[in-house]
Amino acid sequence: MGERKGVFVTVGTTSFDKLVAAVDSEPVKAALFRRGFSHLQIQIGRGTYIPSKVSGEDGELEVDYFTFSPTIADHLTAASLVISHAGSGSIFETLRLGKPLVVVVNEDLMDNHQAELAEELADRKHLFFARGPHLLAQTIESMDLESLVPYTPGNPKNIADQIDAFFGFSSPGEGSDQKGGEGEGASVSKISKLFSFFLDSL
Repeated sequence: MGERKGVFVTVGTTSFDKLVAAVDSEPVKAALFRRGFSHLQIQIGRGTYIPSKVSGEDGELEVDYFTFSPTIADHLTAASLVISHAGSGSIFETLRLGKPLVVVVNEDLMDNHQAELAEELADRKHLFFARGPHLLAQTIESMDLESLVPYTPGNPKNIADQIDAFFGFSSPGEGSDQKGGEGEGASVSKISKLFSFFLDSL
């Protein structure tokens, strides 16, 4: 009997029913099974969608679920693949454990900062990114696990230094002659740089 490879799905502390429903769909379960995964554990949080439990006795993908657990880290550690909402806490906890990660963005949220974070990390080859649950099966089918680049946390002091520089308190390696009257483009550029430094420092 071959190695049992598990998938852990987490929606965090709230709910993401569209992700749970997508994971419970036949296209996604079939894609996972074809990729060699044998069992699927889904954390549904406060959601109302209840996935179907499958014993896996007939050679199918085994499926189980729960709402919350005090030992989420144990589930992450045991998984061969993690599928997660785009919350930064779940993302970085998974990356620090060195687990392959598929991040699925909740398109119903008004704020898209989570999508920007996940997309930036995907561009850096640290994870795979699905812009919505409807693209999850396609992402699983096409993902190349060998292409992932291990995530290495940086120096947290960089965050404080760059925030200070952004607001004009101090700027490492630069003079203090901050000029006023910046255009909007310059401000956006500084925010983009700050965001990049934030990622490098986590």
